[in-house]
Amino acid sequence: MKGIIEKVSELYLKYGIKSVTMDDVARELGISKKTLYQYFKDKDELVKKVIEYHVGFMQKEMRNLISKKVNAIEELLLVSKLTTEFLKRINLSITYDLKKYYPDIWKNINLNQRDHIFNQVKENMKKGIKEGLYRKDLNIDIIAHFYLFRIEMSQTIELIVKSKYSYEELFNTSFNYHIRGIANKKGIEYLERKIKS
Repeated sequence: MKGIIEKVSELYLKYGIKSVTMDDVARELGISKKTLYQYFKDKDELVKKVIEYHVGFMQKEMRNLISKKVNAIEELLLVSKLTTEFLKRINLSITYDLKKYYPDIWKNINLNQRDHIFNQVKENMKKGIKEGLYRKDLNIDIIAHFYLFRIEMSQTIELIVKSKYSYEELFNTSFNYHIRGIANKKGIEYLERKIKS
């Protein structure tokens, strides 16, 4: 079943969810629709499993990055790189499709992601303060909420300025803004060196 989910995930990333039918999936996999329905009772269940798999995969990749022995700023830069690579591959209609056609799946995944991101941002800030790269006067909870707000707003902003900037550029600018807002002089100097190299 993992192979099916991985293949369907590729289709959704490339074409979006709504435009990929169960017939398309069966044809791509080289199986009958009847066989496909032995694994998934309907498209809703398939979408749910694919999205859960994908979110789990991304969270695992993030945990692997965070487990590396790097400082807090380097950790954020690695997360930014991973996210940017992901954004280059994704069809942005996925978010729209989930919100409109699969609102329950969207709500559950969104809540899970919010908790995950919120906790990771808080841990990164604690680490950066301990390492002497971030300011000591940070209100960690409020900044973590601001970070989530910026991520969610960036989807709306992308629609407003679609002709001028890509989602990746908006994400990276927001990410850079975040680091510069929490870093102290030592942290900003480190960031500048990393950007140059």
